Amino acid sequence: MGRIEQRLQELGITLPEPPPVAAIYVPAVTVGNLVYTSGNDCRVSGKLMFTGKLGQELTIEEGQLAARQTMINLLAVLKAHLGDLDKIERIVKLLAFVNSAPGFADQPYVINGASALLEEVFGEQGRHARSAIGTSELPFHTPVEIEMIVQIKE
Repeated sequence: MGRIEQRLQELGITLPEPPPVAAIYVPAVTVGNLVYTSGNDCRVSGKLMFTGKLGQELTIEEGQLAARQTMINLLAVLKAHLGDLDKIERIVKLLAFVNSAPGFADQPYVINGASALLEEVFGEQGRHARSAIGTSELPFHTPVEIEMIVQIKE
């Protein structure tokens, strides 16, 4: 077991099987020393843990849990793509979308659920650039969708 998987175990996190793709795309693509993931959501065992809009059906705390689960799913995608999470040099960027009710403007606080997990797992290499964008709808009524860019070791 590698260092990153050991850290996940210490945090009580077991990575699921990567979620199946929902349309015509691949879960991750490597270009040079960067891996780009497709967007992921907050599914647990194939079912969304929450549905709806932040600021309407969901609280910020529920959104943070959804963002954390989305990041766990993204780490599962990266493990399947790379074979070993220790190949990750650093987390470069997150692009996060938050399904937001009109007037909801706390998207950054929602996505902190994902960012905090990356720092817990990767330490300083988990600190990343980020965009947290509010949107009026997301596929399947998921509250959060996140994609990421990671740098891999050469």
